[in-house]
Amino acid sequence: MITVYSWPTPNGHKVHIMLEECGLPYEVVPVDIGAGEQFAPEFLQISPNNKIPAIVDTDGPDGKPVSLFESGAILLYLAGKTGKLLPKTDRQRYAVLQWLMFQMGGVGPMLGQTHHFRVYAPEKVEYAINRYTNETRRLYGVMDRQLADHAYIAGRSYSIADIAIFPWLRSWQNQGIDWAEFPQLKTWFDRIAARPAVQRGVAVLADRRKPITDDKAREALFGATQYQRR
Repeated sequence: MITVYSWPTPNGHKVHIMLEECGLPYEVVPVDIGAGEQFAPEFLQISPNNKIPAIVDTDGPDGKPVSLFESGAILLYLAGKTGKLLPKTDRQRYAVLQWLMFQMGGVGPMLGQTHHFRVYAPEKVEYAINRYTNETRRLYGVMDRQLADHAYIAGRSYSIADIAIFPWLRSWQNQGIDWAEFPQLKTWFDRIAARPAVQRGVAVLADRRKPITDDKAREALFGATQYQRR
């Protein structure tokens, strides 16, 4: 059995979707990041970076329990465990991995900063809003051009690269995006959103998500608590 410690964020949704696509049995333990539950000592034992998601698999590679943090690493682990959504040939596998790294190093961090400065920052910093909104639009353009010649992000087949990227684009309005500028990407987005496993994955814990409006949640997510040594 796999236990996933998570919250309904893009990184959490990645793993929920992957588990659904692979058909693996799992249970979810909510980690309310607005309430500071990510700093609990027991959670830090499996996720020392105090970020969701993390998993514990009682049936690890050697038959013993294994825990993992970092959503990209978890996607790779689940792909290896099931033999699904990561190609077997070197050429195709590396094509997927480069786009997975594109999400981990570009789409996630940059769109995350766009959300922060456009929606959550206590003051509107025009330079930051423009910088990250423009970078977000650039990344959307990279994906739109890729999808002009490919059915999926990494080629002809649906893969962990698509699973990693999709949840980050669900908040396109908050990112200042006009889909009319990215028609190929919009077609891909709608195709992924229609998958039953994706719909089940983004529904996980969806009823627990609340707008970040109170000072306690802002402090837990963006304040000094994040930077305390543990």
